Amino acid sequence: MHYSIPSYFLIIDKDDLNCLRKNLKSDEPVFAKLKVGDSTYRINIAYRGSYTREMRKRSYTFYFNEEKKFFDARTIHLNAEYRDPSLMRNKLSFDFFKELKVLAPNSQHIRLFRNDELKGLYLQLESVDDLFLKKRNLPEGPIYYAENNNANFSLTRDGRKKRSRLSGYYQAFGTSTDDQHLREFISKINTTSKFDFPEIILQYLNIDTFLGWLIGAVCTMNNDGFTHNYSLYRNKVTGLYEIMPWDYDGTWGRKISGGVMDHTYVPFEGNKENHLIDLILQVPEFRKMYKEKLEEILETKFTVGFMEDKVMKLHQSIRPDFLLDPYKKHKIDLFDQEPDFIFQFIHKRNEYLKSKIKSYD
Repeated sequence: MHYSIPSYFLIIDKDDLNCLRKNLKSDEPVFAKLKVGDSTYRINIAYRGSYTREMRKRSYTFYFNEEKKFFDARTIHLNAEYRDPSLMRNKLSFDFFKELKVLAPNSQHIRLFRNDELKGLYLQLESVDDLFLKKRNLPEGPIYYAENNNANFSLTRDGRKKRSRLSGYYQAFGTSTDDQHLREFISKINTTSKFDFPEIILQYLNIDTFLGWLIGAVCTMNNDGFTHNYSLYRNKVTGLYEIMPWDYDGTWGRKISGGVMDHTYVPFEGNKENHLIDLILQVPEFRKMYKEKLEEILETKFTVGFMEDKVMKLHQSIRPDFLLDPYKKHKIDLFDQEPDFIFQFIHKRNEYLKSKIKSYD
């Protein structure tokens, strides 16, 4: 069964397009139209990302009119995946997190035309917002994006006191009361005694999904995913925070630049610059949970056998469009080598993590 790739037709006035180009670092959107199938949508459009805005193939955020949502979404993100030679790593990562029972955005590849000119393959990412929760029948609750490395669950960064406990976080959905609760959570992390910490943290954090997220980040080896590139949701029914992955292109053995990352680069326990990871893995009960969950995943899901069919089906489905992508088609030889590269990474990373488990108590 092949993976279906829809066509999106973006219609944007030349002056508005020039406005985007002249203000690369601005998040201010301009007006455009989007045609998908038989439907046409009035939208606002802006570039997205940080360093990626300087690249030839740029990423976008589309904002839809409230009265005419796009498949129950008011916002979608189109990632160019320009530095990823496979164009698959983000999607493979989000799908892998779902296998671990961790909340993650839906994603699908699309082919984008702008004013009838083919701009190539993009990965559409679901926005993590209140509609994300509604589609999953989850209780309403605040959502925060970790925008930079200040989102490390600490009161300091690099030895310096942060300006605010909320430094590094952007509230995508919620209220000022929710901000106060997040401040309280971060304070508890940093001021609770080691003796009381195991009991207190369970009043704020879904430890099971947190460890699932940590295992997903450790297996896929997203070095940027521990202190940013995640979102935080507080379930108002349970009162507990859950953490979700975001922007996972620098994974499966490659850096965000597209270069090779050694399979031992990310430590077995993740990046301890995330203060919450560091504290949780100091608790014997939680260390045991982490070890047992990771052992299971290394035997069942983070294996070449489990991932091979998923990688190959996705690769074969997007290959015809890769050959037509004006920014990527000249790298088809590298693209065709990527499945084997990913399989070699999984094999080596799996063996490395298993070797570390043996001495982990």
